[in-house]
Amino acid sequence: MRNLAFIAAMMGGMLPMTIARPFVGVILWCWISFQNPHELTWGMSMTIPWAMMIFFATVMGCFAAREPKSFPINATTVLIILFIILISLTSLAALAPPDMVEYKWSFVAKSFFAQLLIFALLTERRRIHALIWVMVVSLGYYGLRGGVFTLTHAGNYRVLGPPMTMITDNNHLAAGLLVCMPMMNYLRMQSRHRLVRLGLLVVMMFTLFSVLGSYSRGALIGLAAMSLFLWWNSPHKIVSATVVGVALAGAISFMPPSWTARMSTIGAEHVDDSAQGRLNIWHASWKIALARPLTGGGFYAPYRQNIVDEYDYGTTARAVHSIYFEVIGEHGFPTFFVWLGITLAGIVNTVRIIRATRKRPELRWCYDLAKMAQVSIIAYLVAGTFLSLCYWDFYFTLLMGVAATWERVKAATRVPAAARATPLAARAAPAAGGAALPAPRG
Repeated sequence: MRNLAFIAAMMGGMLPMTIARPFVGVILWCWISFQNPHELTWGMSMTIPWAMMIFFATVMGCFAAREPKSFPINATTVLIILFIILISLTSLAALAPPDMVEYKWSFVAKSFFAQLLIFALLTERRRIHALIWVMVVSLGYYGLRGGVFTLTHAGNYRVLGPPMTMITDNNHLAAGLLVCMPMMNYLRMQSRHRLVRLGLLVVMMFTLFSVLGSYSRGALIGLAAMSLFLWWNSPHKIVSATVVGVALAGAISFMPPSWTARMSTIGAEHVDDSAQGRLNIWHASWKIALARPLTGGGFYAPYRQNIVDEYDYGTTARAVHSIYFEVIGEHGFPTFFVWLGITLAGIVNTVRIIRATRKRPELRWCYDLAKMAQVSIIAYLVAGTFLSLCYWDFYFTLLMGVAATWERVKAATRVPAAARATPLAARAAPAAGGAALPAPRG
């Protein structure tokens, strides 16, 4: 029944609305891509390419509708365009079978093209705010569900992500929730209604239990890095240290001995088989990049045993489990630096926003968003050291939201400057009778 209801809602209302209102397509694409609600219907809708249909409907709407659109050229958009070009070139020289490479290239390239489309339609505060809401709702659902699962089972079972998605793996889900949690806090800070603020706080607590219930050691390191970053940037370090410390200690004390035993292997003198396998494939990816520095091995190179044997014989081909080594091994050093540059541009944007809005109460939402985005970026960069999420659309959508926010800040700060310049020019110009206009009092 829910399968038919989902199809009817999409075909009968939402997709046609996307052509008339392209920004509706942005919201739909993010919802489908991040939460994958069609995977929860267990019916025919699971096989329909919703993301592709929404993307093309949104493109049609951009040409047909008169909805506001803007595409400023900045570091983020230029680097994303360059990244798409580079992965297209490295795919031509890929070592894996062409059909596999073409499939992965199509998936990644369309995802990054969608980022550019999203950016073009983020023309005002309400749209940026709506984008953050759909991101939080999409992953917050799994954070809430995973937290309830962890609490009801006393933390004795691992929390997994939704099937057939980029966050299916327990480690990927945990990292994704860490990236999302600061955005939950941003919405809590910006919400006027007490019930909404309280609800978001509750979801954040359940999400914390969901992260711990994933049994992900990389996520625990990412959580520690986030907590340290928040404490360092807090104006009230004693209070923040107490609040964060009590929350983490309380949540960790709830977890069973099996969780503590697994987490205690972090930094152990003797690494386990899982950690050793990651170190081996990192070494193999590095050797592929050294042998092919301009192109790497192409998509899926570290996943193919015959390719790994050619460059690092004896290493078992597997998922790289590192955003850094996966990009280096698959695409070489030029593409890696462009990929890393997208994040660096996002960091620079957050710093610019914070500096420009620190004393602007009307732009407080930009300040809060930039502050929380910095925490999300830290979570991704630290937890991603141990995960294969280098092409994760949720993270890059967040960076596009930050870039769009910086464009709004620039526009808002230009208007007062122009307004101040007008009366100054008027005072300097001679009046109609030959005398200068009197200066305003006060």
